[in-house]
Amino acid sequence: MTAAVDKTAIRHAATVLLVRAGSDGPQVLMGQRGSRAAFMPDKFVFPGGAVDASDFVVPLARPLDAECAARLSLDPPGPQALAAAAIRELWEETGLMLGVAGAWPSPPADWQRFAEHGLLPDASGLRYIFRAITPPGRPRRFDARFFLADAGHVVGDLDDFSAACEELSHLHWVPFATARKLNLPFITEVVLAEAQARIMGEDMPPSVPFFDNSTGVSRFHRIEL
Repeated sequence: MTAAVDKTAIRHAATVLLVRAGSDGPQVLMGQRGSRAAFMPDKFVFPGGAVDASDFVVPLARPLDAECAARLSLDPPGPQALAAAAIRELWEETGLMLGVAGAWPSPPADWQRFAEHGLLPDASGLRYIFRAITPPGRPRRFDARFFLADAGHVVGDLDDFSAACEELSHLHWVPFATARKLNLPFITEVVLAEAQARIMGEDMPPSVPFFDNSTGVSRFHRIEL
């Protein structure tokens, strides 16, 4: 008999803010969750999701920036799995691929279609900018790490979402100037502001903000080296 899965247990997750230049300023890729989704129904979010077992063993053609990797090494599951999960979730939910040409020794099932494109995942363009844990009482809980990435690292057409799964609808590039007018979760608004400040070159603390809601008391930290 298979043991029941506790869906309210905190799962490690990775999310990508993919950004490109637009005629009206920087744009970020977002999509809308379904009205029947258990987690954040109808909300506009960034592509992302939980770390899978296969993400721990996926070869990265290029690693994360050393500083980002060092911060992610402070807690499980570590930089390798989180970077791989971010790339996989972006690809699954949007059809866009962060990769470089390379041969796989033996791709896991979750990565088979990615490998068929002749690409290995490339984490060199990801920048770790935020961490947040979902508060208690929600139908799903995640310990999410947010990565900022320049769309210039994507292989292929940035407007072609034909290979995306159906988890997110209304995938489109949203100007930062108007993104906050969408139906957003609170944490998405906060991360948007953080990303915009970094893109605009504001003087940022040498650390990563962390909203820790692992208990009933919300705490704010900064992840330092």
